[in-house]
Amino acid sequence: MTHHTKIPAWFWVVTIIALLWNIMGVFSFFAHVFISDTALKALPAEEQAIYASYPMWTQIVFALSTFGGLFGCIALLLKKQIAARLFLISLLAILIQMTHSMFFTDAIEYYGPQSIIMPVLVIVIGIVLLWFSRFCTKKGILN
Repeated sequence: MTHHTKIPAWFWVVTIIALLWNIMGVFSFFAHVFISDTALKALPAEEQAIYASYPMWTQIVFALSTFGGLFGCIALLLKKQIAARLFLISLLAILIQMTHSMFFTDAIEYYGPQSIIMPVLVIVIGIVLLWFSRFCTKKGILN
């Protein structure tokens, strides 16, 4: 006899919101990594210098963070426990990416202290999604 856990409505609400958030992250990845020369040249010189200062490995880490989150949300939709591992990969990549961006570039100096808000928000959401996937596993929602 198989016992099926009823999936609560809040699970679907959180999962859909998380999916939309991570889709925006993927769009951000493509916009930043594949910025056209025309768009790049239209930016102020200081911002062009910030773009130029990012080494290739940061683009790889950016991809891991955004696609890890996207695939983690897809795993949630499919009710798969692998979501937690995907969110862990995403969170580790977020931490590396944001550490580099905040401490090893001139981004905060150029954009100002308010530029810390988005990196902190991304880190917090990454932590929450990892916790949420583990919580759902413990509750038997994910298999």
